[in-house]
Amino acid sequence: MTRFDHVGISVPDLEAATAWYTAALDLTAAPAFAVPDTDLRGVMLLHASGYRLELLHRPSARPLPAADTALEAAGRHGFGHMCLCVDDVDAEYARLLAAGAKPSMPPCPSPRPGSRMAFVADPYGNLIELLDRD
Repeated sequence: MTRFDHVGISVPDLEAATAWYTAALDLTAAPAFAVPDTDLRGVMLLHASGYRLELLHRPSARPLPAADTALEAAGRHGFGHMCLCVDDVDAEYARLLAAGAKPSMPPCPSPRPGSRMAFVADPYGNLIELLDRD
């Protein structure tokens, strides 16, 4: 059996990213860890629904150009975005903007009939899709 476990995101400030993600997405931080004989540190963030997000930090890491939109991200190979199913796309979009996320695509109908979607970027430029699958 194979099942999805988590997504890992490299961040420039582990403590600040942990604070933002735990507050903005209602995640709980497990104890931070360090990989022996490296400069890599990280923390696993857990959501009550079961999804997990791993934040990773290396002082020597260099930022990649962040995509401003989902369409731009889809034009690159590699990580494009993560998606969260939410009950109310408009309310969650507004709540995340108030928490410091940057707007990327305001709430609108999604390609799936009857559902809505929106995109925000975390403080580091990583795209987060909000989707109502009802």
